[in-house]
Amino acid sequence: MWDIFQNGTIEVVRDFVQIGILAVFLYYAFRLVRGTRSAQMMLGLIVVVLTLIGLTIVFNLDVLSWLLGTFSVYLVVCMVVIFQPEIRRALAMVGGGTRFGSAPGRPPVADELVLAVMRLAERRHGALIAIERDIALKGFVESGVQLDTPLSQDLLLSIFWPRAPLHDGGVILRGDRILAARCLFPLTQRVDDLGELGTRHRAALGLSEETDAVVIVVSEETGGVSVAHQGRLFQDLTAEKLRRYLRALLPEKHVRDLAWRRVVEDFVLGANPRAESDVSPEDRHVI
Repeated sequence: MWDIFQNGTIEVVRDFVQIGILAVFLYYAFRLVRGTRSAQMMLGLIVVVLTLIGLTIVFNLDVLSWLLGTFSVYLVVCMVVIFQPEIRRALAMVGGGTRFGSAPGRPPVADELVLAVMRLAERRHGALIAIERDIALKGFVESGVQLDTPLSQDLLLSIFWPRAPLHDGGVILRGDRILAARCLFPLTQRVDDLGELGTRHRAALGLSEETDAVVIVVSEETGGVSVAHQGRLFQDLTAEKLRRYLRALLPEKHVRDLAWRRVVEDFVLGANPRAESDVSPEDRHVI
């Protein structure tokens, strides 16, 4: 009797462990694509597959059942191709881990950036600034001119002066240092919902799709300020809204653990409805 009870308990515990692992996996998978174009594709794919399976079961469609079983392997390959940017970003985050020794993005750095970006916007000098977080941007740093110098307003203004030799391409920051300028960023493959956005915005979205970097864009035509993060573009930001985004997205000195930092981000930027209401719908445009 005791053996039966013990075996039953072990089976229940095993089932709970499996359910917990699956739940965590699904949570992070949906969180990774939340708010991106891939989320819509994932939803559409799930609806199509569930509809076909339901039709097969209800009407006992043998041929359709055979096709689903045969092409299930190809379906996995299709999902890998469709969600390749998200998978690459997730693997990079797992491989990168938590870098306890990285330079933190402190509020003074955010303030310095906001002042420089707003001065660039007033002058309508186009700018593209990527801020490294947990995924290293070493490959993109090597594509540009390496500087490794302290961050300052005047230096950023000089770099993005239209006649300066380094104004083309992007600047990469790590903490309070400028690592490189004139860096090449990958362009996003999205073409259907970007409207009249130029190359800088497409490069900002492309880098944010492949890494967890925060990318600031200043439009040369309108002087508008945008922030790209995790494949989403937040447009028409004022100085205060930009400062709030940077302070929420950049790792603080006291936030060392990566998982805890993610909780902080969700609370500030999305998971808490009151935090979302800080920015009015007419003032914030998200792609």
